[in-house]
Amino acid sequence: MLILTNKNIRISQSAKIFDFLTDSGYRHCTATFDGRQVIVVADVKSENLCGDISKLPGVEKVIPVDEPYQLCSRRAKPSCTVIRVRDFCIGGGNFGLIGGPCTVESERQMIETAIQVKKAGATALRGGAFKPRTSPYAFQGLKEDGLKILAKARKETGLAIVTEAMSCEEVSLVADYADVVQIGTRNAQNYRLLEKCGEMRTPILLKRGFSCTLEEFLMSAEYILAGGNDQVILCERGIRTFETYQRYTLPIGAIPSLRLMTHLPLVVDPSHAAGRVEFVAPLTLAAVAVGVDGLLVEVHNSPQTALCDGRQSLTPNEFKKLVKTCNEIRTTLKYNKTKST
Repeated sequence: MLILTNKNIRISQSAKIFDFLTDSGYRHCTATFDGRQVIVVADVKSENLCGDISKLPGVEKVIPVDEPYQLCSRRAKPSCTVIRVRDFCIGGGNFGLIGGPCTVESERQMIETAIQVKKAGATALRGGAFKPRTSPYAFQGLKEDGLKILAKARKETGLAIVTEAMSCEEVSLVADYADVVQIGTRNAQNYRLLEKCGEMRTPILLKRGFSCTLEEFLMSAEYILAGGNDQVILCERGIRTFETYQRYTLPIGAIPSLRLMTHLPLVVDPSHAAGRVEFVAPLTLAAVAVGVDGLLVEVHNSPQTALCDGRQSLTPNEFKKLVKTCNEIRTTLKYNKTKST
């Protein structure tokens, strides 16, 4: 259950609400949501509680929520959340297009790729400075030097920067440079890290864990929202199944499902789902056709020499052609509110 308080609620009125909930045996916490303070009440069993709470001074509205993910739920916010940072805008009909390499390798590589993805229509640049790798011997990223290169690419192109933080210690550093902090699939259920993201006011792009159910995915997002950061972008990047022909399995049905379940904007990462460049375009077009809010696509100016994931990276020219087709699909299906180009 969510309790929406008046914007001018007094401290004494809040205290009475908290005392009532405590005396009634209910766990509760406060959060800032959609520009106002709300009180989240867990495990509501009494049918009369909503009515009793509604009568208390300072309460504007009580919203019963059946789902365990309360702040993420469409019941909490029927309208779509729109997130804007620089020229990047996603949600509510706005299509957010993020392109760039898996890893920051050099200043020249990043700036050349940034210029090309912007020409294609991207409004945000992706690139990893801190890289979680399966092998401890693989390239781990340039770390803060990589963040500085991303900042130079932003200055050169005006693109918003999306890059990953892997630990609580890294989040603040990454947020100093990035416009959107990415939490990768391996950390999708790192709850201490998610709590730290909740303390931030930088938008968070949360990737689905490759073994997470949709409910578990939204519960991870709930940690961030409950901490007070309501700027969350979800990212479907494929899940691990018994199939091995592709790197992961991209569940296209998750896209319309999540749009019904939550108000948060959703992007798809077809590159990590595919693992091979020949599958990236078909998966991208399928995601666009079912109404995804944006894309996170790997683009490299020289995929054959990439230090990481070159096999799944598009060239700038391939990316440009793909964006054009995506816009045509969105126009045909009347998804467009604002085009990405």
